[in-house]
Amino acid sequence: MEYDYLPLQKKKDVHNKCCGGKFWCIKDICGIICAILTWLLIIYAEFVVMVIILLPTINTFYSSVNMVIFQMLTFLAFASHLQTMFTDPGAVPKGNATKEKIQQMGFREGQIILKCPRCCSIKPDRAHHCSVCQRCIKKMDHHCPWVNNCVGENNQKYFVLFTFYIAGISLQSLFLCIHQFTTCVRQEWRECSTFSPPATVVFLLFLTFEALLFAIFTAVMLGTQLQAIWNDETGIEQLKKEEARWVKNSKWKSIRAVFGRFSIAWFSPFTSPPNAKIKLDSYLYSV
Repeated sequence: MEYDYLPLQKKKDVHNKCCGGKFWCIKDICGIICAILTWLLIIYAEFVVMVIILLPTINTFYSSVNMVIFQMLTFLAFASHLQTMFTDPGAVPKGNATKEKIQQMGFREGQIILKCPRCCSIKPDRAHHCSVCQRCIKKMDHHCPWVNNCVGENNQKYFVLFTFYIAGISLQSLFLCIHQFTTCVRQEWRECSTFSPPATVVFLLFLTFEALLFAIFTAVMLGTQLQAIWNDETGIEQLKKEEARWVKNSKWKSIRAVFGRFSIAWFSPFTSPPNAKIKLDSYLYSV
Protein backbone atom coordinates (compact mmCIF):
# COMPACT_ATOMS: atom_id res chain seq x y z
CA MET A 1 0.00 0.00 0.00
CA GLU A 2 2.96 2.26 0.65
CA TYR A 3 4.01 2.38 -3.01
CA ASP A 4 0.69 2.35 -4.85
CA TYR A 5 1.20 5.88 -6.15
CA LEU A 6 3.81 5.21 -8.85
CA PRO A 7 1.37 5.79 -11.76
CA LEU A 8 0.79 9.31 -10.49
CA GLN A 9 4.42 10.17 -11.09
CA LYS A 10 4.32 9.00 -14.70
CA LYS A 11 1.86 11.77 -15.48
CA LYS A 12 2.53 15.48 -15.51
CA ASP A 13 1.45 17.04 -12.23
CA VAL A 14 -1.28 19.44 -13.35
CA HIS A 15 -3.17 19.61 -10.06
CA ASN A 16 -4.03 23.26 -9.19
CA LYS A 17 -2.72 24.40 -12.58
CA CYS A 18 -4.46 26.34 -15.35
CA CYS A 19 -3.71 27.69 -18.84
CA GLY A 20 -2.08 24.43 -19.87
CA GLY A 21 -0.12 24.11 -16.63
CA LYS A 22 1.57 27.54 -17.01
CA PHE A 23 0.02 29.11 -13.92
CA TRP A 24 -0.78 27.97 -10.41
CA CYS A 25 -4.43 28.56 -9.57
CA ILE A 26 -6.74 27.32 -6.82
CA LYS A 27 -10.26 26.53 -7.94
CA ASP A 28 -11.93 27.50 -4.66
CA ILE A 29 -15.17 29.45 -5.07
CA CYS A 30 -14.79 31.29 -1.76
CA GLY A 31 -11.24 32.36 -2.63
CA ILE A 32 -12.24 33.44 -6.14
CA ILE A 33 -15.07 35.60 -4.74
CA CYS A 34 -12.72 37.16 -2.16
CA ALA A 35 -10.09 37.87 -4.83
CA ILE A 36 -12.67 39.51 -7.12
CA LEU A 37 -14.00 41.53 -4.17
CA THR A 38 -10.45 42.72 -3.49
CA TRP A 39 -10.11 43.94 -7.07
CA LEU A 40 -13.51 45.67 -6.92
CA LEU A 41 -12.60 47.50 -3.71
CA ILE A 42 -9.32 48.70 -5.25
CA ILE A 43 -11.18 49.84 -8.37
CA TYR A 44 -13.73 51.69 -6.20
CA ALA A 45 -10.93 53.49 -4.37
CA GLU A 46 -9.37 54.33 -7.72
CA PHE A 47 -12.69 55.74 -8.98
CA VAL A 48 -13.37 57.95 -5.95
CA VAL A 49 -9.80 59.21 -5.61
CA MET A 50 -9.37 59.97 -9.31
CA VAL A 51 -12.84 61.12 -10.42
CA ILE A 52 -14.15 62.84 -7.29
CA ILE A 53 -11.04 64.08 -5.48
CA LEU A 54 -8.14 64.65 -7.88
CA LEU A 55 -9.45 65.20 -11.42
CA PRO A 56 -11.52 68.33 -10.58
CA THR A 57 -8.23 70.05 -9.63
CA ILE A 58 -5.93 68.24 -12.04
CA ASN A 59 -3.85 71.32 -12.85
CA THR A 60 -2.64 71.82 -9.28
CA PHE A 61 0.67 70.48 -7.94
CA TYR A 62 -1.18 68.77 -5.07
CA SER A 63 -3.42 66.74 -7.41
CA SER A 64 -0.63 65.89 -9.86
CA VAL A 65 1.70 64.52 -7.18
CA ASN A 66 -1.02 62.54 -5.42
CA MET A 67 -2.26 61.14 -8.72
CA VAL A 68 1.19 59.80 -9.63
CA ILE A 69 1.71 58.27 -6.17
CA PHE A 70 -1.76 56.71 -6.03
CA GLN A 71 -1.53 55.24 -9.53
CA MET A 72 1.88 53.78 -8.79
CA LEU A 73 0.74 52.21 -5.50
CA THR A 74 -2.40 50.82 -7.16
CA PHE A 75 -0.42 49.23 -9.99
CA LEU A 76 2.08 47.65 -7.58
CA ALA A 77 -0.73 46.39 -5.32
CA PHE A 78 -2.50 44.74 -8.27
CA ALA A 79 0.76 43.20 -9.50
CA SER A 80 1.64 41.90 -6.02
CA HIS A 81 -1.83 40.40 -5.59
CA LEU A 82 -1.69 38.61 -8.96
CA GLN A 83 1.82 37.32 -8.26
CA THR A 84 0.73 35.98 -4.86
CA MET A 85 -2.38 34.40 -6.36
CA PHE A 86 -0.80 32.73 -9.40
CA THR A 87 2.58 31.67 -7.96
CA ASP A 88 3.11 28.13 -6.70
CA PRO A 89 3.65 28.73 -2.96
CA GLY A 90 5.94 25.73 -2.66
CA ALA A 91 3.71 22.72 -3.24
CA VAL A 92 5.17 19.26 -2.76
CA PRO A 93 4.39 16.96 -5.74
CA LYS A 94 1.41 14.72 -5.08
CA GLY A 95 2.00 11.01 -4.75
CA ASN A 96 5.80 11.15 -4.70
CA ALA A 97 6.02 8.57 -1.87
CA THR A 98 7.09 5.84 -4.29
CA LYS A 99 9.70 3.18 -3.81
CA GLU A 100 11.91 4.64 -6.53
CA LYS A 101 11.86 8.16 -5.10
CA ILE A 102 12.53 6.95 -1.58
CA GLN A 103 15.51 4.96 -2.87
CA GLN A 104 16.79 8.06 -4.70
CA MET A 105 16.81 9.97 -1.44
CA GLY A 106 19.34 7.52 -0.01
CA PHE A 107 17.69 6.89 3.34
CA ARG A 108 19.24 4.31 5.59
CA GLU A 109 17.29 1.17 6.41
CA GLY A 110 14.95 1.82 9.32
CA GLN A 111 15.23 5.61 9.01
CA ILE A 112 11.94 7.44 9.59
CA ILE A 113 10.34 9.04 6.54
CA LEU A 114 7.48 11.48 7.09
CA LYS A 115 4.59 11.10 4.65
CA CYS A 116 1.36 12.99 4.26
CA PRO A 117 -1.58 10.55 4.26
CA ARG A 118 -3.84 13.05 2.48
CA CYS A 119 -1.74 13.92 -0.59
CA CYS A 120 0.46 10.80 -0.49
CA SER A 121 3.69 12.82 -0.52
CA ILE A 122 7.03 12.63 1.21
CA LYS A 123 6.64 15.49 3.66
CA PRO A 124 9.56 17.93 3.96
CA ASP A 125 10.43 19.46 7.28
CA ARG A 126 8.34 22.59 8.03
CA ALA A 127 5.76 21.64 5.39
CA HIS A 128 2.05 21.56 6.25
CA HIS A 129 -0.95 20.21 4.40
CA CYS A 130 -3.51 22.74 3.18
CA SER A 131 -7.04 21.37 2.95
CA VAL A 132 -8.01 24.04 0.38
CA CYS A 133 -5.02 23.63 -1.93
CA GLN A 134 -5.05 19.87 -1.19
CA ARG A 135 -1.27 19.87 -1.13
CA CYS A 136 1.59 20.00 1.32
CA ILE A 137 3.16 23.48 1.17
CA LYS A 138 6.78 24.17 2.09
CA LYS A 139 7.08 26.70 4.94
CA MET A 140 3.33 27.29 4.81
CA ASP A 141 2.38 30.38 6.79
CA HIS A 142 -1.39 30.33 6.23
CA HIS A 143 -4.03 30.06 3.51
CA CYS A 144 -5.38 33.50 2.62
CA PRO A 145 -8.78 33.67 0.85
CA TRP A 146 -8.10 37.28 -0.21
CA VAL A 147 -5.36 36.03 -2.55
CA ASN A 148 -7.01 32.63 -3.09
CA ASN A 149 -3.77 30.85 -2.30
CA CYS A 150 -1.47 29.67 0.44
CA VAL A 151 1.33 31.93 1.61
CA GLY A 152 4.44 29.79 1.54
CA GLU A 153 8.12 29.67 0.68
CA ASN A 154 7.83 30.84 -2.93
CA ASN A 155 5.26 33.65 -2.67
CA GLN A 156 5.63 35.15 0.80
CA LYS A 157 7.55 38.11 -0.64
CA TYR A 158 4.63 38.94 -2.96
CA PHE A 159 2.13 38.69 -0.10
CA VAL A 160 4.20 41.03 2.08
CA LEU A 161 4.37 43.52 -0.80
CA PHE A 162 0.60 43.19 -1.34
CA THR A 163 -0.15 44.09 2.29
CA PHE A 164 2.43 46.90 2.16
CA TYR A 165 1.01 48.54 -0.96
CA ILE A 166 -2.64 48.11 0.11
CA ALA A 167 -1.75 49.75 3.43
CA GLY A 168 -0.14 52.58 1.46
CA ILE A 169 -3.23 53.02 -0.74
CA SER A 170 -5.48 52.98 2.32
CA LEU A 171 -3.49 55.61 4.21
CA GLN A 172 -3.29 57.88 1.19
CA SER A 173 -7.03 57.46 0.51
CA LEU A 174 -7.77 58.30 4.14
CA PHE A 175 -5.65 61.45 3.92
CA LEU A 176 -7.26 62.51 0.62
CA CYS A 177 -10.78 61.93 1.96
CA ILE A 178 -10.18 64.03 5.09
CA HIS A 179 -8.57 66.79 3.02
CA GLN A 180 -11.46 66.72 0.53
CA PHE A 181 -14.07 66.94 3.30
CA THR A 182 -12.41 69.97 4.86
CA THR A 183 -11.97 71.63 1.45
CA CYS A 184 -15.64 71.07 0.54
CA VAL A 185 -16.83 72.44 3.86
CA ARG A 186 -14.70 75.58 3.47
CA GLN A 187 -15.99 76.11 -0.07
CA GLU A 188 -19.55 75.31 1.04
CA TRP A 189 -19.60 72.50 -1.56
CA ARG A 190 -19.24 74.93 -4.50
CA GLU A 191 -17.15 73.42 -7.33
CA CYS A 192 -16.06 70.75 -4.88
CA SER A 193 -16.95 67.77 -7.05
CA THR A 194 -18.50 66.90 -10.39
CA PHE A 195 -21.18 65.06 -8.39
CA SER A 196 -23.91 66.54 -6.20
CA PRO A 197 -23.03 67.21 -2.53
CA PRO A 198 -25.10 64.25 -1.18
CA ALA A 199 -23.52 61.83 -3.68
CA THR A 200 -20.04 63.19 -2.95
CA VAL A 201 -20.58 62.70 0.81
CA VAL A 202 -21.73 59.09 0.31
CA PHE A 203 -18.74 58.27 -1.92
CA LEU A 204 -16.27 59.85 0.49
CA LEU A 205 -17.78 58.26 3.60
CA PHE A 206 -17.68 54.78 2.07
CA LEU A 207 -14.09 55.26 0.92
CA THR A 208 -13.12 56.56 4.37
CA PHE A 209 -14.62 53.48 6.02
CA GLU A 210 -12.97 51.17 3.49
CA ALA A 211 -9.59 52.89 3.81
CA LEU A 212 -9.66 52.83 7.63
CA LEU A 213 -10.68 49.17 7.74
CA PHE A 214 -8.06 48.01 5.25
CA ALA A 215 -5.34 50.23 6.71
CA ILE A 216 -5.75 48.51 10.08
CA PHE A 217 -6.16 45.02 8.61
CA THR A 218 -3.20 45.16 6.23
CA ALA A 219 -0.96 46.91 8.75
CA VAL A 220 -1.59 44.09 11.23
CA MET A 221 -0.97 41.46 8.52
CA LEU A 222 2.20 43.22 7.40
CA GLY A 223 3.50 43.39 10.95
CA THR A 224 2.65 39.72 11.54
CA GLN A 225 4.43 38.64 8.37
CA LEU A 226 7.55 40.68 9.10
CA GLN A 227 7.67 39.32 12.65
CA ALA A 228 7.36 35.74 11.35
CA ILE A 229 10.18 36.33 8.84
CA TRP A 230 12.32 38.08 11.46
CA ASN A 231 11.94 35.15 13.88
CA ASP A 232 12.20 32.47 11.14
CA GLU A 233 8.90 30.97 12.29
CA THR A 234 5.76 30.63 10.18
CA GLY A 235 2.27 31.55 11.34
CA ILE A 236 1.26 27.89 11.66
CA GLU A 237 4.40 27.09 13.68
CA GLN A 238 3.61 29.98 16.03
CA LEU A 239 -0.04 28.95 16.33
CA LYS A 240 0.78 25.32 17.06
CA LYS A 241 3.73 26.34 19.26
CA GLU A 242 5.88 23.81 17.44
CA GLU A 243 9.30 23.13 18.85
CA ALA A 244 11.96 24.22 16.35
CA ARG A 245 13.42 21.04 14.82
CA TRP A 246 15.30 23.12 12.28
CA VAL A 247 18.35 25.34 12.67
CA LYS A 248 16.97 28.87 12.80
CA ASN A 249 18.61 31.45 10.59
CA SER A 250 19.80 34.74 11.97
CA LYS A 251 17.31 37.58 11.61
CA TRP A 252 19.13 39.14 8.67
CA LYS A 253 19.49 35.78 6.88
CA SER A 254 15.79 35.12 7.41
CA ILE A 255 14.95 38.40 5.69
CA ARG A 256 17.35 37.69 2.84
CA ALA A 257 15.83 34.22 2.40
CA VAL A 258 12.52 35.90 1.52
CA PHE A 259 13.60 39.13 -0.20
CA GLY A 260 17.18 38.48 -1.32
CA ARG A 261 20.09 40.90 -0.99
CA PHE A 262 19.04 44.41 -0.07
CA SER A 263 18.20 46.44 -3.17
CA ILE A 264 15.31 48.25 -4.81
CA ALA A 265 14.18 44.79 -5.98
CA TRP A 266 12.88 44.19 -2.46
CA PHE A 267 9.91 46.39 -3.36
CA SER A 268 9.31 44.94 -6.82
CA PRO A 269 6.64 42.27 -7.39
CA PHE A 270 8.40 41.42 -10.66
CA THR A 271 11.57 39.94 -9.14
CA SER A 272 11.40 36.37 -7.88
CA PRO A 273 12.19 35.40 -4.28
CA PRO A 274 15.60 33.71 -3.84
CA ASN A 275 14.07 30.28 -3.14
CA ALA A 276 12.09 30.36 -6.38
CA LYS A 277 15.31 30.77 -8.38
CA ILE A 278 16.95 27.67 -6.92
CA LYS A 279 16.26 24.75 -9.21
CA LEU A 280 16.38 21.72 -6.98
CA ASP A 281 14.83 18.31 -7.42
CA SER A 282 11.55 18.82 -5.57
CA TYR A 283 11.56 15.20 -4.45
CA LEU A 284 14.86 15.23 -2.60
CA TYR A 285 14.18 16.43 0.91
CA SER A 286 15.80 15.68 4.20
CA VAL A 287 13.23 15.14 6.94
